[in-house]
Amino acid sequence: MDTTTPTRASVLRGSSIGPLLLKIVMLGILDAAVVFLLMTLLTRGSYAIFGVVLVGALAVNWVYLSKRAMPAKYITPGLVFLAVFQVFTILYTFYIAFTNYSTGHVLTKDQAIEALLSQSQSRVPDSPQYPVTVVQQGDQLAFLVTEPDGTAMLGSAEQPLEQVDATFTDGKATAVDGWTTLQFTEILAMQDELFDLAVPVSDTAMDGWLRTLDGRSAFQYISDLEYDPQADTLTNTATDVVYSDTSLGAFTAPDGSQMLPGWQINVGLDNFTRAVSEPTIRGPLVYVLIWTFVYATLSVVLAFALGLFMAILFNNPKMKGRKVYRIIMVLPYAFPAFLSTMIWSGMLNTRFGFINETLLGGAEIPWLTDPTLAKVSVLIVNLWLGFPYMFLVTTGALQAIPEEVVEAATTDGASPWQVFRLIKLPLLLVSTAPILISSFAFNFNNFNAIYLVTEGGPVDRSAAIPVGHTDILISLVYKVAFTGQNRDYGLASAFSIIIFVIIASISAYMFRKTKMLEDIN
Repeated sequence: MDTTTPTRASVLRGSSIGPLLLKIVMLGILDAAVVFLLMTLLTRGSYAIFGVVLVGALAVNWVYLSKRAMPAKYITPGLVFLAVFQVFTILYTFYIAFTNYSTGHVLTKDQAIEALLSQSQSRVPDSPQYPVTVVQQGDQLAFLVTEPDGTAMLGSAEQPLEQVDATFTDGKATAVDGWTTLQFTEILAMQDELFDLAVPVSDTAMDGWLRTLDGRSAFQYISDLEYDPQADTLTNTATDVVYSDTSLGAFTAPDGSQMLPGWQINVGLDNFTRAVSEPTIRGPLVYVLIWTFVYATLSVVLAFALGLFMAILFNNPKMKGRKVYRIIMVLPYAFPAFLSTMIWSGMLNTRFGFINETLLGGAEIPWLTDPTLAKVSVLIVNLWLGFPYMFLVTTGALQAIPEEVVEAATTDGASPWQVFRLIKLPLLLVSTAPILISSFAFNFNNFNAIYLVTEGGPVDRSAAIPVGHTDILISLVYKVAFTGQNRDYGLASAFSIIIFVIIASISAYMFRKTKMLEDIN
């Protein structure tokens, strides 16, 4: 036997080394990222998410290092993406819906206390003057301070003063390793940032901060508020008003006024209660909900009707050039919807739009600023965007109907209208019902068509939340969460859950009806 000839086992063993090394490298990269994420979660105190990530990472490692979990190796990537981008998002939305997470309530309690103390500062009357050198590291500014005893201290807005080894010139610390000393002209160029900079004297906020007005000398400032950790109160030393933690997520005075920023707390069903009980929120929510149903229903019905009409019209084999006509009908669907929507918004402009200026001879019809006409406008735009898709779907469904059925009905004396109403339309609905349901769900959350045409306007100025007359639920959620001076993420999350429940209920009901229709036919 020739010993130089490789055996089958050695060839297979050699060919498996490459994939094994690749697998180990990929798992190593993943584990390194997971370790970094776990350390971040641990430092922030997110112990629940820490446990979930740890268990998930161990499960992934077991799947790809085990020889018994072969099927799981193929479905694990999909399950991971599903967990990260779907399950986690839904669970986090539910979590936020039960909190007061909003403008003024985004911090932890300790962070809120520190922020409140730093906001109300006044100069200590007998504060010594500290020689200061302004230094910079990247985008971070810091003070290099010379203490009265000659030691050098370095601190920034995030890092309290601490002793460092520095270079001294004429008894003043002027440079420190790792930091760039700013010249006078550079200090003048960033006066606003420098005047807002407050460097903590120590880890205790009550010890105060150092601030400068000229970039050369600093004075000590203390807060007008005094925090009592034993009583858990903040006292305004100027007015003697005591603010207490009343479990509302903010320090509250006896007269009910709150001191912001507050902190994030669990409020139970309060956001849902506000949505249905406060008139200034319930009113806009009700008419937005009604308009959302009207908008989604009419968008589907009108697009389906026009698409079906065009499909019947161009399904006649005797029509010449029907292929060209079909291509023309599909063109609105071929162009990017974003671009088409923006063009329609410009065409509907009251003073400069093509429709008013050219087609209507200079009329000033308020297509986008009148509440009723704005609704008509978004329906027209959505019809333009939606009917080509329905045209394609119904064309295929019509061509799938057996000609023998139509011929038999015609032979029995059925009129064209009877053939359509009693034969073609029921068969069309059976095949297109799932598409109509999905189209309804899509239009129920069709944010782009609303926001790009009218931005949800015209604005309803009587409402307590940012809402317009053409807003649907999803655009209302966006406005409540991301626009206006008060951004209420908790209330927006509650609205999102309401939308989810509504769409899920409608979809389940309609799919059940669809199965009944299939059973009948």
